[in-house]
Amino acid sequence: MSEHLERREFLRQAVLAGTATLTAGALVVRPHAALASRGPNEKLNLGCIGVANKGEDNINNLVGENIVALCDIDSIHLGKASTRFPQAKTYVDFRQLLDQPNLDAVVVSTPDHTHAVATVAALKRGLDVYCEKPLAHSVYEVRQMRYHAAQQKAVTQMGTQIHAGDNYRRVVEIVKAGQIGPVNRVHVWMGGAIRPGIRVKEGTPPSTVNYDLWVGPAPMRPFHPSHFHFNWRYWWDFGGGTLADFGCHYLDLPFWALDLRYPTSVEAKGEKTSQGDNDVPDNMQVDYHFPARGDQPAVHLTWYHGAWKPEGADAYGKTSAVLFEGSRGRLLADYGTRKLFTSDGAQPQPPEMSIPNSIGHWKEWAAACKSRGPTTCNFDYSGALAEAVLLGNVSYRAGGQKLMWDAESLKATNCSDADQFIKRQYRAGWTL
Repeated sequence: MSEHLERREFLRQAVLAGTATLTAGALVVRPHAALASRGPNEKLNLGCIGVANKGEDNINNLVGENIVALCDIDSIHLGKASTRFPQAKTYVDFRQLLDQPNLDAVVVSTPDHTHAVATVAALKRGLDVYCEKPLAHSVYEVRQMRYHAAQQKAVTQMGTQIHAGDNYRRVVEIVKAGQIGPVNRVHVWMGGAIRPGIRVKEGTPPSTVNYDLWVGPAPMRPFHPSHFHFNWRYWWDFGGGTLADFGCHYLDLPFWALDLRYPTSVEAKGEKTSQGDNDVPDNMQVDYHFPARGDQPAVHLTWYHGAWKPEGADAYGKTSAVLFEGSRGRLLADYGTRKLFTSDGAQPQPPEMSIPNSIGHWKEWAAACKSRGPTTCNFDYSGALAEAVLLGNVSYRAGGQKLMWDAESLKATNCSDADQFIKRQYRAGWTL
């Protein structure tokens, strides 16, 4: 009886302090209170899920923290990272990594199709999360990640690193200062081509790879290099093509500058021009309509990728860019440049700086984990962005039908065919 009362009192105090929750009858102690008591110079205990390519880049930018856990389904990649961080425990299955008791936060750098299962599991354990774009594989998964992040009051950041660049901040200041007037039209284009791949009836993965764990919640298919490692981006089972790869980077700028959230309609069209069995389009156009926000007008935003561009785009000499059209001029921008075109030809002085330069996208997240402060690409902001990006693929896969979008119910009200692409069934043994 005494032990029972002590546990009940501990639980009561923990819940009051916001450091514990009950899940399926078990006590989950959250690390947030302990993190909040740390000084800014103390280090986070990080678990890294996915340690090669973008995972390695993320680790390199967080190397000042304590890397205490590493996970990868490829033993070659895992071995390389383990040699670099010999003190870190190693795992093939991220679910085992998340049971390591000394973790403060995790970095999720897996392919898109496993973002959500890893991130939601981490959030349920009370961990803070840095997750690569486009946040998840489906709109439903993004919404679940946002929900659990809010429930846990977790510090989150999506890996849209260009958001921390100085140029994006100056562009946002120009738009918000009204130097091109109210904006009601935006064009965003992205050049480049997909990598064609093939489907096979049978295949054997390398002996160094746990292919079953790599496939995770996606449909099982025979192994082939053309859908593995980087190439997974170009198959619906695992990725979302060029739109999912770059949409969150480029649409981030108009979302930020114009305070966009949920579109009211989305309509996509595309075509395949390359040889290969990939099912994602080489060329694509997506038209988004966003409602008026306060005193800002409704916005028609169009995304183009591949060989498709807006009319007149070649005159700007940009392979990829964002073009804002306002009542008093236009503003052209990309990752590192910007150019103002006013209707009267004048070049106004840049507005006063109102958005401080970033300490760095990764550093911002790590510092916020310790202070419990905000991040600029938290799952609420970046989740709305990611949902819009992924809806372009939903419309394309639903036959190019214009989707009338109800964000609150997470449903295209005029197109039941879209449901299967908003939320898909997981392979047996996997849940969110």
